Amino acid sequence: MIHRSLLCVFALALANAAFAQNPYGSIADLKLAKAEDGKDTPSTPAPSGAIILFDGKSLDNFTKRDGKSAPGWKLLGDSGVAQVQGGDVITKQKFAGKFKLHLEFRVPYMPEASGQGRGNSGIYLQGRYEVQILDSYGLKSKNNDCGGIYTVAAPLVNACKAPTVWQSYDIDFQSPKGNGGEVTEPGIVTVHHNGTLIHDKVRLVIKKGDKEEPVTNTTAGLGGDPTTAGPILLQDHGNPVQYRNIWLVPVKD
Repeated sequence: MIHRSLLCVFALALANAAFAQNPYGSIADLKLAKAEDGKDTPSTPAPSGAIILFDGKSLDNFTKRDGKSAPGWKLLGDSGVAQVQGGDVITKQKFAGKFKLHLEFRVPYMPEASGQGRGNSGIYLQGRYEVQILDSYGLKSKNNDCGGIYTVAAPLVNACKAPTVWQSYDIDFQSPKGNGGEVTEPGIVTVHHNGTLIHDKVRLVIKKGDKEEPVTNTTAGLGGDPTTAGPILLQDHGNPVQYRNIWLVPVKD
């Protein structure tokens, strides 16, 4: 006869193995601040005139970071979802001036992980400026948490849903202005996270004493002349973050 304690250990091991294989499984053991945090943010259809970057059917609008190779991300059947794997991806098209970007994402439930190892990815505007994606549910947000403009500005509020739940970013971006790589006017970013304003016309600058210096690239960005057009980059940070419904609308001055 197998001792009951051994059966319990075996059952726990099976449960842990099943969880390890499905980071989008149950979050029943996660205490929610409010029931709404466990409900998906509704998907937003692309408006007329939008540039469809990802419609769930193919990754034809993206390449790997080298600008040439086909992306290695996984399309999850007919779900309209792509899962991060195989490196960063960038759009074939580059963007400058003003634009509105919409994307929907969800992060895995990784209760054994912590900090930057917990559902990490990011969206890079022009390949240079990261709006962080992370499981930061319930935390006091810093500039490297979900919704943060990485190392530049913390979100005004933590608007995160629980892990495994669909979330959205709506980003208004004004690219930097200047000549020959010299920035005369810094970039400006406004972000709504799940419909909540978390950045309101944030100037992409860092303060050094009494002076401000323009930010030309955040960590792991593509770099280059910040006054030139750049792609949208989606980061692979080693976690199975998922994306759907990504579109962009250029805005005339």
